Amino acid sequence: MAERLEARHRGGTLVARRIEFDDNTDPAELCFERGWTDGLPVTPPTDERVLRMLAGTTRNPFELVGEIPPYLAPCTVEKVAINAVMAGCKPEYMPVLLAALEAALEPVFTLHGVLATTYFSSPIIIVNGPVARRIGMNSRINALGQGNRANATIGRALNLIVRNVGGGRPGEADRATLGSPSKFTLCFAEDESDPSWEPLSVSRGYSRDASTVTLFQGHGVEAFVDQKTRTPEGLSRSLGLALVKIGHPRLVQSARAVVVLSPEHYRIYREAGWDRRRIERALYEATIRPGKDILAGLDGVGEGVPQARADEAVPKFHEDGLLVVRAGGAAGLFSAILPGWLAGRNRLELQPVTREVRE
Repeated sequence: MAERLEARHRGGTLVARRIEFDDNTDPAELCFERGWTDGLPVTPPTDERVLRMLAGTTRNPFELVGEIPPYLAPCTVEKVAINAVMAGCKPEYMPVLLAALEAALEPVFTLHGVLATTYFSSPIIIVNGPVARRIGMNSRINALGQGNRANATIGRALNLIVRNVGGGRPGEADRATLGSPSKFTLCFAEDESDPSWEPLSVSRGYSRDASTVTLFQGHGVEAFVDQKTRTPEGLSRSLGLALVKIGHPRLVQSARAVVVLSPEHYRIYREAGWDRRRIERALYEATIRPGKDILAGLDGVGEGVPQARADEAVPKFHEDGLLVVRAGGAAGLFSAILPGWLAGRNRLELQPVTREVRE
C-alpha cells in the first residue's frame, strides 16, 4: 500500500516511456514479445517497483550515468532502476549496480568490443568490501553458481541495461559465435574472511574499508582440479598447466585471466606464508615456455608463435595479466579459472576496471 500511495503521488515524476496494455495482456509475456528479456522471465517494471528501486540510491533519477553501447543511448539512474527491477534486484543493490555500470563505461573496459566480439566474453563483476556483506552477497559455497539473489541479479541487470538501453541484442550488435552462460550473469564477492589476505580491491589501490566493484572482460567457468599437490611451488606449476590452455595452448599474450582460489587450495599457499604478489608471480612464471615448443605450424597445428621466437622463453600472459581472488566452499580441492577476452595484445588499451561504490 505504501508503494501504491507513493506511485500515486510521485508516479508523474518518472519520465521513461510508459507501455500501455489491457487487462487481457500478461505483462511478463509482453516483455518477451518486445524483446526486453535475456530469455528468462523478467519482473514488469511498474511505477511502484521503479520508485521503490530508486529509494536504494540518493542519486537523482534524471542524472545521466553514461551512454550505453552499441548505440550510445543515454542512460539515466531511472533507466538503471527500471532494468534493476526487471532483473529482480533489491533496492539496496543499486549502488553496486551503478558502480558496475560506470566501470563498464570506462574507455579501457571497451564495453562495445566485449559486446560485439565473436568471442565468448561478457562483463564479470567482483565485489569487495563492506557492501558485499551488507547486501548478502555470496563469496563462499557455490559462489560462482546459482542461489544468491544479489550475485544473480546485479550481473543480470548490467547485461539487461546493455540490451534494453544500448540495443546490444544477440544476432544484432552482439555477434558471439557461441556465447556463454556468463552473458546472463557472472557476479560474486571475494572471500575476505582471512585478515592476512590482501583483497583484490586493496591490490588495486583501495583501502580495506572501501566497497568496490572490479569488472573483468571474460567468461567462465573453467574447472581446475588438483587434489594431490601439497606445496605452493607444485600447486603453482599445476595451475600453470591449466592456464596455458586458455583459448589455445599456443596463443600467448592475448588475454588475461582470473584465478579463483578455493579455501583448500589457498590454505596450501597460506601455510607456506605466500601472499598475493608471490602467488601471482609464481603463476606467471609457471606459464613461461620455450618458444620452440609452441611454434606455429608445429605438428601441423597452425596456431603458435613465429619462428623468430623459437629461442625465446615465451610467457603466456603479460606481467599484469593474472588476477587472483578467493572464493568458494570450505571443502573441495577445486579452483576455477575465468578466461579473459582474447583481445589483449595491447594491454594498455584493454584493462580490468575497479570503481568505488558510492553508498
